[in-house]
Formats: sequence, C-alpha cells, structure tokens
Amino acid sequence: MTIESESTGNSGRQADVPQPMVPRTARDVLRPEVGTPPPQHRRSRGSRNQFVVFLNFVVTATFFLTLLAVGVAYVGKQSFDAPGPTNVVSTILIKPNTGTREIAGQLERRGLITDARIFWIGARAFGSDTSLKAGEYEIKPHASMRDIMKVLQSGKSILYSLTIPEGLTVEQALERIRDNEILTGDMPETVPAEGTLAADTQRFTRGTTREQIVNKLLADQKALVEGIWRRRTSDLPIADMDEFVTLASIVEKETGIADERSLVAAVFINRLNKGMRLQSDPTIIYGIYGGKGKPADKPITQSDLKKQTPYNTYLIDGLPPTPIANPGRAALEAVANPSKTEDLYFVADGTGGHVFAKTLEEHNENVARWRAIEKQRADQAAAQSEETPAAAQ
Repeated sequence: MTIESESTGNSGRQADVPQPMVPRTARDVLRPEVGTPPPQHRRSRGSRNQFVVFLNFVVTATFFLTLLAVGVAYVGKQSFDAPGPTNVVSTILIKPNTGTREIAGQLERRGLITDARIFWIGARAFGSDTSLKAGEYEIKPHASMRDIMKVLQSGKSILYSLTIPEGLTVEQALERIRDNEILTGDMPETVPAEGTLAADTQRFTRGTTREQIVNKLLADQKALVEGIWRRRTSDLPIADMDEFVTLASIVEKETGIADERSLVAAVFINRLNKGMRLQSDPTIIYGIYGGKGKPADKPITQSDLKKQTPYNTYLIDGLPPTPIANPGRAALEAVANPSKTEDLYFVADGTGGHVFAKTLEEHNENVARWRAIEKQRADQAAAQSEETPAAAQ
C-alpha cells in the first residue's frame, strides 16, 4: 500500500511540473495544422446486397443495349431509304406464295438491293411483310428498298397485250394466242365456234394461261353480241343471234372502212328482204380455205365462184351456215341498225372504199369503171417490170 501510494504521489507531482517552452520557427508557425479527419462511414448492408449489384448491372447493360439498338435502327433506316444500286430499269417476277425472306433474297441476288436482311426487317417494321403481292414488277433505276417495298405492295404488275383484230377467223386468233411467249399453258381442248371470240386487245400479266385468254375472249364476245342484239331494229330479216353474228362477220370482211359498214349492212339486209342472193366474195373464200384464210397472192377466179360449198352465197339462198370470221363491235352495230337505203349492189371504187348502186344498170357501170382501174394498174405494173432490167443494166 505504501509503495503504491508513493508511486501515485510521485506521478502527481511530476504532472504538475511545468514543461519547458520549445521555440518554433517561422516556417512551423505558418504551416497549417492537421485537421480532424472525416468520420469513416461503414457501408450499409443494402449496398453489399447481391440483388442490388445485379440490378445495377442490368440497368447499365440495358442502357448500352438501347443505345446500340437505336444506332443499328438509324443505320438500317438510312440504308432502307438510300438509293438502290441499279442503274437501269429492271423487272422482277414474284411467284405466288413467296415469303418476305425469299423475296428479299431474290432482290439481293438480282442486285436490286444491297442487303436482304435490311429489306426483310424494314418490311416487317412497316407491317408490310404480309402484304407483298405476287406479280411481275418494274423497278426503276436507283429505287430504294422502301420504293421497292411500295411497288410490291401495290400489286401493279407489268401488263402485256395481245390484239385480236376484227375479221380474223377463230383459227387465226388461236394461232396468235398459241404463239404468244408470255402466256403459259396449253390451248383449250375444244376449239370455239367461228365468230365467238371478241376482236379486242387483251391486257394480262405474266403467268396468265392461254386458256384464260380464250375464255375471256369468249365471255367478252358473248356479252357484246347479247347487248347489241337487244338494241337492234325491229324489222331485221334475221331469225336469231347466230344469224346476226353470221351477217356481221360478212360485213366485217367486206369493208374495213368504218363509215361504210352501215351501208354494206343495208345492202345485205335489202337483198335478204327481196330474196336475192348475197353474192359475197368473202363467203366463197371461207368455203374454199376455211379458217386458215386465202393466201394473199391468190386471187378469186371464175372457177371459185362456181365451187359448190355451203358458204358460196353466189349459189345458196340466204345466209351461210356459220359466221366466216369474228366480227367487231362496229360491224355488229351496223347490222343491228343499218342505214336506211335502197342500195342492192356495191363494188370497189379504186380508193379503198366502195361505190353503191340501187339498180343493176348503175352497178354494171360502176363495175366497168372498176375494171378499167384494175386494167390501168396492171398495165402500169407490167411497164415498171419491163423497165427494171434496163435500169439495172
């Protein structure tokens, strides 16, 4: 106890002893004192939670992925709207039931677009991937992917045309259809009756079949004939629509001048009313050559006029058994509503038309003038042929 007490006492006395002053230099006086350090905060348990760490990663990744997606979308849109690589007008055929991916690949292979993936994604983005239509399309030079997409959406395929002129026989019309290289498929097994095909121009897309064209011509002619027949004048010496088409086909073959058809129809109507034979040269030709038609370099001879055929209107009374060609609208209209004349004859006038007459006497005079014109032309042709060798020498 005594030692402890002494020790304590000594210690207390030492503490009361004043410490000597240590002088400070000017540098030490000016040096700032060290401040109190900030309190050290311990990390919360929440910040150390693994879910929070994962959530932070997801947010960061989503942000960067969003930036990447926006960048890709921007570049894709620029490519989708950029001018295409083609320098010339091109065509492309899209077959039925072709998907958007296949269409995109076809466009890229043809060199019409630069990237099939961009086209496919762009079409889907615009909601057009299910609205691209089959057909053959014209692609303009430097058309963008957006332009091509709109063209394929429109369904406005390239249209081709096939013309069946007035006055062709069914056989001649079918030959044109058969020889058309754009049409597909075989010809119909059943040959249509003479006079039942429309004389018209048909517009069609690639892939249309020959049978479809024939059926369309049949339907168009049927509708045309029925419509005009309903509007016919009431006093025609014609029993039915078959005879109506037959007479119209004769008028069609007799003249190609629109203004004359009604006059020619009137002559035949007047002859039928009087019980006279029609005496039409085109009927003789059809009776001899049928649907193939007469060769252009073969004239009608006197022996032809005497050949016994069901179509020789120099020998038979009334109309032949069937039409001799496909009549057009103008010829049908002319027969349904012919001119009101008393003419019974007509003959060529030398200018491509015809001259008409009421009496046989007038007609014979007109025929004589026509014969004179024919002789004059023949003489001129012979003279030219004789001069040709001399000129060549």
